Amino acid sequence: MNQTGEPVTTLFLDIGGVLLTSGWDRNSRSLAAAAFNIDHEEMEERHHLTFGLYETGMLTLDEYLNRILFYQDRNFSKEEFKSFMFDQSKPIEGSIEFFKSLKKEYSLHVIAVNNEALELNEFRIREYKLDLLFDAFVSSCYVHLSKPDVEILRMACGIAHVSPPNILYVDDRLLFVEVAKSFGINGYHFQELEAAKLYIKALKFS
Repeated sequence: MNQTGEPVTTLFLDIGGVLLTSGWDRNSRSLAAAAFNIDHEEMEERHHLTFGLYETGMLTLDEYLNRILFYQDRNFSKEEFKSFMFDQSKPIEGSIEFFKSLKKEYSLHVIAVNNEALELNEFRIREYKLDLLFDAFVSSCYVHLSKPDVEILRMACGIAHVSPPNILYVDDRLLFVEVAKSFGINGYHFQELEAAKLYIKALKFS
């Protein structure tokens, strides 16, 4: 049953954790530290002080990497490290296909509402042909806002020309789902695909 009681006409989907693995999360950085023999604790500190700017499009990938790693000489190149970062992106089996079929079956509008840095976002869109699923990308790197700021949801509603009660928002981060619900949007905390299918198929669509 829809939380708002209204039919769903539009999907707001996160990408990392719903359609693909997270682009550059804690686990990926830990793997990078081991693979390149980097001081993980120091990299994490620099990452947390810098990533907000990169994620919201205020720094390029080169600038971000200069701040967290290449402020000193390394025995690997920036291009080698970028390649490792991009390789962390993998599809969640069956998820893209499911949401494509849902879009087609109910003639839904599908909008990406995701926190992602520019170069990773564009790589993932291109590599996994996400433009065939999404009608628009309200990504943090494009709009200079990031979740859980409710303004990114407000902006996405404006871009999609849709009211909150007619949206289903799917995210793997519970806090972000809670914020969406507080804004009047139907929210679903994605943890694995089969459970999501059961929940979503029970909803009322237009």
